[in-house]
Amino acid sequence: MVTFQDIEAARKRIAGAVYYSPCPPSIPLSEVTGMEIFCKLDNLQRTGSFKERGARNALAQLSAAQQKRGVIAASAGNHAQALAYQGGLLGIPATVVMPKFAPLIKVSTCQQLGANVVLHGTDFGEAKAHAHELANEKGLAYIDGYDNPAIIAGQGTMGLEVVEQLPNLDAVIIPVGGAGLLAGVSLAITSLRPNTKIVAVEAKNVASFSAALEAGKPTKITVQPTLADGLAIPQVGTNAFQIARPLVDLVVTVSEEEIALAILRLVELEKSVIEGAAATPLAACMCGRLKELAGKRVVLLLCGGNIDPNVLSRVIESGLVADGRLVRFTAIISDRPGGLAELAAQIASTGASIKQVVHDRAFASPDVSAVNVLCTVETRNHKHLAELRALLKSRGVETYDAH
Repeated sequence: MVTFQDIEAARKRIAGAVYYSPCPPSIPLSEVTGMEIFCKLDNLQRTGSFKERGARNALAQLSAAQQKRGVIAASAGNHAQALAYQGGLLGIPATVVMPKFAPLIKVSTCQQLGANVVLHGTDFGEAKAHAHELANEKGLAYIDGYDNPAIIAGQGTMGLEVVEQLPNLDAVIIPVGGAGLLAGVSLAITSLRPNTKIVAVEAKNVASFSAALEAGKPTKITVQPTLADGLAIPQVGTNAFQIARPLVDLVVTVSEEEIALAILRLVELEKSVIEGAAATPLAACMCGRLKELAGKRVVLLLCGGNIDPNVLSRVIESGLVADGRLVRFTAIISDRPGGLAELAAQIASTGASIKQVVHDRAFASPDVSAVNVLCTVETRNHKHLAELRALLKSRGVETYDAH
């Protein structure tokens, strides 16, 4: 088992190689949530995530002979980049096995950081099995991304920093996938501040920690697609679960819509690009299921910023839809001259902004005098959207949601 002393030792081991990230207060997020919010910005690490902490601690403890032979890990992203970067600083060859369909930007980033990238399998499980085969074949040390004790201790250093930066914190909200971060940070914080509430948050589509709590042990789940791809681990780590289980006070699960909205809020209010996994703590605060933390000093671990740029724009649009600020509907109007102009004028009269209009005659209703108009419209919020719908209905314009 990892001890608090292991985390303190890791702190000394990674000093100078891992960024001591800030933990500033956030006035806008405090206003949105009703809590006194502080953000631990580990997305500012060189490779964009907290994973460097554990990677550096694990690599530094290898024997000289093993450091020369090198290390290997399976990862679809942050752990791979952290291992590649910190391995490069220490002169340790790093091989990372990624699923064949890993985002191209993550593959190229790992290669730029000096890692030998092997693409294998269709999911993380197949990639991990192949990585173990290569480890045995080539004498490489396999570095588990979330259950290796040295990894857990390294991640726990974030907890030490949080207590230093905010000694009188009331709660910390921690994303959980494989549970390595949760185990390390909760152990560090409860050892120093036992009255601090530990809240674990996971994506509903990959709720492996909740499944483990229900079963009393790590249990494999079926992973569904999620914006929080960094949490998409089918089974929490055994070591991590044993450490975290007695320390966690509350577990919150958040939906994909709530995650998208949290990413949008962070872009707009904090001017920060945060990946889905790291946005889950804010999603938990905004979803209304943490009312007991109202007015409390709460730290959100914004532990990663490596969101795929190709996904970001779609995520922001999803957040706008969830926020009632972007809507798409089909209106049935007369196909006479001026019909479309009249519809546009009615929409504009409410202060809404038309983003796109598409006429659909071929697949409209059997009434040849009518036409379907697919409208994408920007509104201020859900109330404004309801006002727009009510106006159109009062003017005899039939509308229905378009999907």
